[in-house]
This record gives sequence, C-alpha cells and structure tokens, in this order.
Amino acid sequence: QVQLVESGGGLVQAGGSLRLSCAASGRALSRYAMGWFRQAPGKEREFVAAILWSGGITYYGDSVKGRFTISKDNAKNTVYLQMNSLKPEDTAVYYCAAGYDSGRYSSRNAYAYWGQGTQVTVSS
Repeated sequence: QVQLVESGGGLVQAGGSLRLSCAASGRALSRYAMGWFRQAPGKEREFVAAILWSGGITYYGDSVKGRFTISKDNAKNTVYLQMNSLKPEDTAVYYCAAGYDSGRYSSRNAYAYWGQGTQVTVSS
C-alpha cells in the first residue's frame, strides 16, 4: 500500500504561482511512476504531469507544458508540482497518484493509489 497526502492548494490570481506537494509513504517507490491529475467540475480527470521515481524522467500534458514542472525529493519521499503562469482554466482539484511503472503515464488506469486531492482556484 502507498499513502499519498497532497498539500499546497489555494486561491491565486491569474499569472501567479503555486507549488503542490505530495508526501508518499508505505512502500519503496523505486519502480513507481508518480503522477498529477486534475479534475474541474463537470469534466473528466485530466493528466497533468508524471515523473519516474527512478531516473526522474518527466512527462507533461499539452495544456501545462512550459508552465508546470514536476520534481521529486527522494530523501523526503515527496513529489512537487510547481505551477507558474496560472490561468483560470487551471482551476480544479489536483490529485497525486502512484502506480507501478507501466509506461502509460497519462492514463488514470495506470495508477493504483490516489491522494485525497487539493483545490486550486485561479481568479481572473
């Protein structure tokens, strides 16, 4: 089992920045992929970014490329999502996820473990 706890959400004006954190515990993550997804009201859960725990290779959804950065701190077992140049359309609940590295980083089905989510609201 893997437990994930997100933090760092909040209200920010358009153009601003936020950093989300996801603290992981429960088992070794060396063969896992860590992902961030988001879900706005009435919409499907959308892939945002992923990082391989071993090696640190990163992947991004098209809507956030160049604005968001995913990173990790091995010593703290924590994954971060740095969000810059935020737009009102980035408003959503952001979820951290963990799954055994399957190569399908943008698929929700590739992740077995999910956090409770953290709200990000971007005002115009």
